Amino acid sequence: MDDTSAPLTVEVLTDRLRAFAAARKWQPYHTPKNLAAALSVEAAELLEIFQWLTPEQAAEVMSHPKRAHRVEDEVADVLAYLLQFCAVLGVDPLAALAAKIERNELRFPAAEPQPLD
Repeated sequence: MDDTSAPLTVEVLTDRLRAFAAARKWQPYHTPKNLAAALSVEAAELLEIFQWLTPEQAAEVMSHPKRAHRVEDEVADVLAYLLQFCAVLGVDPLAALAAKIERNELRFPAAEPQPLD
């Protein structure tokens, strides 16, 4: 059942990924180790798109339809494996990110504005 009319949320997408894997009987392969490895491979495929580009070319990558499509596909693959990884381990990715941002705000405080003389 593919309900594309449901609002896109982490939960909806995670459920769709879970149903997709279950329909293909892939759950035995979706171990934390395997999902972490797949996530790493997909992140490397995203990096490969930018590997030999200059900073200027990289900034313009989304203006090239073929490259933009590749970037979007790899971003989707990275997110899919990350969501599946989180589901298997019971990690709330949004809560984990919020907690990490809070720790980083404490660890790396914003610079104090310098007075203008």
